[in-house]
Amino acid sequence: MDEPDLYDVFVLPLHDAGVRYMIVGSVASMHYGEPRFTMDVDLVAELTEPDVAKLAKIFPGHDYYLPPADIILNEMRRAPHGHFNVIHVDTGLKADFYPPRQGPEWSWVWENRRCHQVEGHPAYFAPPEYVILAKLEFFREGGSEKHLRDIRGMLAVSGEQIDRTRIEDAVTKLGLAEQWRKVIGDESGTA
Repeated sequence: MDEPDLYDVFVLPLHDAGVRYMIVGSVASMHYGEPRFTMDVDLVAELTEPDVAKLAKIFPGHDYYLPPADIILNEMRRAPHGHFNVIHVDTGLKADFYPPRQGPEWSWVWENRRCHQVEGHPAYFAPPEYVILAKLEFFREGGSEKHLRDIRGMLAVSGEQIDRTRIEDAVTKLGLAEQWRKVIGDESGTA
């Protein structure tokens, strides 16, 4: 029998329960770009109070570590900086849940998430432009080059599917122009 993976352990149960989510972070950047190792999946989820109550059924305590409902609700109210983890006990795999980003720069995201088949099952991915903008923000905050490598991989593999105009409009509004120049400068060999 195959080892469970991030999709089996986190995405499929969430999808089957009808919770509104989208895959972001390194799993999304690999989907649109180049593979790399990761032991977690980042998910943006719109969690209402009833959804939070459902999480205990989706991720039962005998198989998962799940924070208490009040902690989850508090973290989801801390947009854009809130988050909580769910850990699969047997494998150590982890899902990081984040609240949706707010503001006009992000209003297009939910309408543009993409449903793709992963191992024969549907999974919702954030649009690649969102993944790139979020990775630019993470690079600005922490300086990890892995975010820039992920973006470069996405541009190399899925460049024709990526709306650069949307990205360039947003980087100005979000104060990410310097970080974006690091990516496109590298692309042209002039970083």
